[in-house]
Amino acid sequence: MLAALLAAGAGASYGYRQARDVADPPPEACDVSYQTDEEATTSVDQEPGSDEYRDLTPEEERVIVHKGTEMPFTGEYDDHFEAGIYTCRRCGAMLYRSADKFRAGCGWPAFDDEIRGAVRRVPDADGMRTEIVCAHCGGHLGHVFLGERLTPKDTRHCVNSISMLFVPEGEARYGTAYFAGGCFWGVEYWLERAPGVLSVVSGYMQGHVDNPCYEEVCRQDTGHAESVKVLYDPVRTNFEALAKLFFEIHDPTQVNRQGPDVGHSYRSGVYTVDEDQARVAQSLVAQLRKMGLDVATEVEPAKTFWPAEDYHQDYYQRKGSQPYCHMRRPIDWPQTPQD
Repeated sequence: MLAALLAAGAGASYGYRQARDVADPPPEACDVSYQTDEEATTSVDQEPGSDEYRDLTPEEERVIVHKGTEMPFTGEYDDHFEAGIYTCRRCGAMLYRSADKFRAGCGWPAFDDEIRGAVRRVPDADGMRTEIVCAHCGGHLGHVFLGERLTPKDTRHCVNSISMLFVPEGEARYGTAYFAGGCFWGVEYWLERAPGVLSVVSGYMQGHVDNPCYEEVCRQDTGHAESVKVLYDPVRTNFEALAKLFFEIHDPTQVNRQGPDVGHSYRSGVYTVDEDQARVAQSLVAQLRKMGLDVATEVEPAKTFWPAEDYHQDYYQRKGSQPYCHMRRPIDWPQTPQD
């Protein structure tokens, strides 16, 4: 099924794209089945095992496991505003950025936003309030309140300090991955929706010109590929899960093109930061070839990543639309010990 879909896409005839702001997708790009955003953002989440949890004190267990509440104005992070990341005390998943913390005067740490997908909302049994829990391990965090008009986002996550651990800026351990799969708008769109992904930046890499601009890359003589840089939470996901998703959102058999975009800058590539990533990427390519796909994806050590111009960042989010040349086609990956 996948091979047929990919072959159909590869057979379409397109020229070089002259304008990046295409109002309507070509019919061929839409005539396939694909997953919705919701399906895509739930399928690569990494389920934690209890052996991965941090040992809790009796008081931490009372709050995090048994949904208790610490006394107001007693938590270590109530009046704490150092730059950094707040993580789940039990599993270590990243939950909140210090930039989203504000003074609410309620006696508990308050945030008006969470790291995307890191916090899950659950109605209380009495229906009066909405509980918030760590989306990764289910640990109790506190409650969320709307409509108080305390910040422009009109949201207050009221969180127990004891449910979190703070990591100062510069000490947080992020995973980094680089992918190229045609127009970076679509690759960015899908990868930034994956659980555990903290940010995705569109840019250029693997070329021989420093700090290239879009017009230079479009001339196809700088050697760069339109690429994305992914920062992710290694507690919630891993490189293999993201690489699998990458192969599912583009056609890895197309050479120097992706759908309507033609040229060396639109090639497929995985650019690795260490030997482990290279091993995983090469293994996935080998698996696809065993499925009968003539994979053209290059696997190379990552060179310098140059961020693209601001107007390329979060393109589909700003436009309020979806990619027309990147759609997710799930692959039935063989089970491996890493799975």
